[in-house]
Amino acid sequence: MEIHVVQRGETLWRIAQNYGSDINQIILLNQLDSPDTLVVGQSLVIPNPNQEYVVRPGDTLWEIAQMYGVSVNELARANNITNSSLIFVGQLLEMPYSVHVVQVGEFLWGIAQQYGVPVNQIIEANNITNSSYIYPGQRLRIPNVNKPVIEVNAYVTQTNEQARREVLALGSNFTYLSPFMYSVRADGTITEMQEEQLLEAAQETNVAPLLVLTNFTESEFNSDLAATILRNPDLQETLITNILEKIREKGYTGLNIDFEYVYPEDRENYNAFLRRLVARLHPEGLTVSTALAPKISAEQSGLLYEAHDYAAHGEIVDFVILMTYEWGWAGGRPWAIAPINEVREVLDFAVTVIPRNKILMGVPLYGRNWEIPWQEGTIAQTISPKAAVQLAAKYNVSIQYNTTYQAPFFRYTDESGQRHEVWFEDARSMQAKYDTVKDYNLRGISYWVLGNPFPENWAVLRDNFIVKKL
Repeated sequence: MEIHVVQRGETLWRIAQNYGSDINQIILLNQLDSPDTLVVGQSLVIPNPNQEYVVRPGDTLWEIAQMYGVSVNELARANNITNSSLIFVGQLLEMPYSVHVVQVGEFLWGIAQQYGVPVNQIIEANNITNSSYIYPGQRLRIPNVNKPVIEVNAYVTQTNEQARREVLALGSNFTYLSPFMYSVRADGTITEMQEEQLLEAAQETNVAPLLVLTNFTESEFNSDLAATILRNPDLQETLITNILEKIREKGYTGLNIDFEYVYPEDRENYNAFLRRLVARLHPEGLTVSTALAPKISAEQSGLLYEAHDYAAHGEIVDFVILMTYEWGWAGGRPWAIAPINEVREVLDFAVTVIPRNKILMGVPLYGRNWEIPWQEGTIAQTISPKAAVQLAAKYNVSIQYNTTYQAPFFRYTDESGQRHEVWFEDARSMQAKYDTVKDYNLRGISYWVLGNPFPENWAVLRDNFIVKKL
């Protein structure tokens, strides 16, 4: 897979020709509704026809396997597919290996160098007994270059049929699914959710569901509600019992706590609550994780940050999700949602107090559209990356790219004369985030939030990592 940034005057046909790729495969992978309309600065993902295939309408996994000369089981295993009938139009499938036809004068060492694969892996993949004897015309299986294995969590806020289908279509990319949300009540009970069809989709795609518990009530995170729970150990035991009952009833595999705007004086109470949770849930084989605000020091002030004790959470729970997004928040000035320089500053602190193998880096799947000049009190519109590109096409403006933030943006003027500034994510910005995960050797990533069409992301994810299934 390659990332191509559209230049002025380019056509999709010419781009396909330059990469030796099929134009229809590019259209499907990028979900291009108007293939004749490209935007200068738009990022496209280009599939490698020798190693990757984009599912077309009517395809079956068996037919694709036959086309590439691999077994259905090999193809399914390489793509985290648990049900061979569950493939979706536009889904990128990686072949378990590529095929090299030996040419006159070639040797195994040179072929291995060409593909960046150790010689012994080629020997093993082809059951070669004499490494000095290969012959012209021989078809050799070339294993794919090893990629890092990570865990991937995805939050989802919708529980409707569209959300169910999205989980089915994208589930091969997830380790965990976190339906958002259950809220704690002041008496230690929890609210209800109708997320059964999401959980069924998770089960069909071998995704481990996490029960998300928050202190959210009446449209906001409530500090007093958190305090009521965190200052009363007896109430906590009641709450934990109710959590366990719900986990058993729904089939969750773990708990994700997202308590926000906790009073600073409840910092130690929060840590003690997490220890009680772990003591009760671990014997049941259940994981405990937390979502943490993006801090750059242990002493960082502010209601959002002070009660989130990075070192304690890193010691107590199984993993943490760093919410490294929302710099460009809806009520603030136009800015990248997750500027990579800011994300890295958070990670620079986090890895000093939390084991790297316990950190999932938060990644946004959305953008925002601000009216400019920005005025205090105005709220930006949240949009999907796909919708952002469509906006740029509609108003015939080029997409720019900020290399400091590693994020795309553009400006336009609407029909009423109102000016706008849009920041969003594209294939390049996601590649920068995935490079960061590798640079810091993290456990993985956590997406906020499903429901925003972003087809390029899933190809970039699979090009960089193998997603772990439990």
